Amino acid sequence: MSSSQIIVLAVPFFLLLIAIEFAWGYARGRNTYRLNDAVNSLSLGMLSQLSAVFTRLLRVGIYTAIYSSVALFPNAEFWNHWYGWLLALVFYDFCYYWLHRAGHESAVFWAAHVVHHQSQDYNLSTALRQTSSGALLGWIFYVPMAVAGVPPLLFGSVALIDLLYQFWVHTEHVRKLGWFDRWFCSPSNHRVHHAVNDRYLDRNYGGILIIWDRLFGSFKEEDEKCVYGTRSPLNSWDPLWANTEVYWSLLKDSWHAKNWADKLRVWFKPPGWRPPDVAARFPKPPFDMTQLEVFHPPLSRSVRWFGALQFGLLLLGVIAYLWQAEAMALAPRVIWLGVLLAGLWSVGGLLQGRLSILQVLLISSAALATASAALGLRELHLVFKPLTLLIAMILVAARARPTWAGGRFDAYLLMALAASLAGDVLLMLPGYFIPGLLAFLVAHLFFIALFRQGVAWFPSRRTLWLTLLTGLAMYAFLWPHLSPLLKGAVAAYVLVITLMAAQAIGRALVLRDQASVAVAVGAGFFMLSDALLATNRFVQPLPLAQLWVLSTYYVAQILIASHARPVNPSGHKQV
Repeated sequence: MSSSQIIVLAVPFFLLLIAIEFAWGYARGRNTYRLNDAVNSLSLGMLSQLSAVFTRLLRVGIYTAIYSSVALFPNAEFWNHWYGWLLALVFYDFCYYWLHRAGHESAVFWAAHVVHHQSQDYNLSTALRQTSSGALLGWIFYVPMAVAGVPPLLFGSVALIDLLYQFWVHTEHVRKLGWFDRWFCSPSNHRVHHAVNDRYLDRNYGGILIIWDRLFGSFKEEDEKCVYGTRSPLNSWDPLWANTEVYWSLLKDSWHAKNWADKLRVWFKPPGWRPPDVAARFPKPPFDMTQLEVFHPPLSRSVRWFGALQFGLLLLGVIAYLWQAEAMALAPRVIWLGVLLAGLWSVGGLLQGRLSILQVLLISSAALATASAALGLRELHLVFKPLTLLIAMILVAARARPTWAGGRFDAYLLMALAASLAGDVLLMLPGYFIPGLLAFLVAHLFFIALFRQGVAWFPSRRTLWLTLLTGLAMYAFLWPHLSPLLKGAVAAYVLVITLMAAQAIGRALVLRDQASVAVAVGAGFFMLSDALLATNRFVQPLPLAQLWVLSTYYVAQILIASHARPVNPSGHKQV
């Protein structure tokens, strides 16, 4: 049984204990849960396990290679006895202490570990909030175990034991435990570790044993109320951003640093250290706990219920994925990972108020349409491909409804999407490539009329010529492979889509707002999708062609459908 399957079997127990803690806190008037925060923590735990499917080989492979090459005491008889297991567990916990400490004292390790600390709540769901990038460097701290001769299978077993032990200490409902607190990591000791209070900062690193902290001077007893989170609050429910925010901050500071030594030093200094010249040019306010606010965007009842339902479906999807992952070939493993990532990201956007329910459905349907095409699941594809554009049309109509009178802009957008839907359906049918091409040509004509609203025809002449030259180059590339009938049809299509892109990019250069830029990017993805489609059909079959063609196509449609309506200075969408 794989470690992923062991985690799957543990999931019902995790969820049961979380439900019990919630019920206990609710009944006693001390609820420590919020839906958005708990979903974010669980999403990060799911993302961590999904990434482990790909990084496990790195961790186990390196450990096994070192063990096989330089193990000093690879005595299987010794390690298989109870005392060998106990020694291995203590050895692992000792190594974990130093990894954990490095995660607080070196920026590059903090960039991975910060995920576990971002929650401003402290409950059992926080325990499952784990990093997806820790394995990239974390293996370094366990090299001594491989050198000593701890067998890889035993190493993996004690690692799992150490990890599972730490689940129960993430609660506010268990007070101090007397003698137990002096020897072991306990809820009281670990609350201190998660706190941002000055007196608690960077303390109590032990995983199972707290004696390491007492030995190495990092222990602090809980003696005042803990305030949780990080000193640079995440303020987001995006699980992908949660895993990358500190890396991005370090990358920016390294880029802006003038001194080459500082560019490197940024990554290894303690978290929060910044080169003096960077701190002077890009100042950040000092941490003030009195100004700390809990991140809690308001949510309607319908959004809460839909978010919970969507998250539940994603949880089932992740469980199924983890159970089957080891038996999957690489391509389906990566493709289904992409579907799950899109789902987790969109639920985070929903709970944060960045995405609507219809946008989440649009993204989910697009991901499933792409995956089903790439994996040859025809029945599934026949459902989700037309459904995606139907959802896009409903999204546009719902947004336009309050100001429908005179809504020419929305009419153009709906007609463009309707023609795209017709093209989608026709391209799924054998022998209907030319009609499908004509449907998309009509769609792009409506897009051109759409992007003309409020600006001049092709307001950037340079952009117009550049896109036309790009289209001409693509047509020249296709020319030798086209039949006489297709040469005219493809020429007309290439001309129209390049004009569409030129109009969209020119509009963005005039309006200079995020929405018009997003639309211009969408137009660029449309060109890329069509180029991939034509290359695959007429020139050379591409590996996983449907994946690249449809993923770029849906990025284009989602960006345009979500952002095409312009915003006037008052902040309201124009008709």
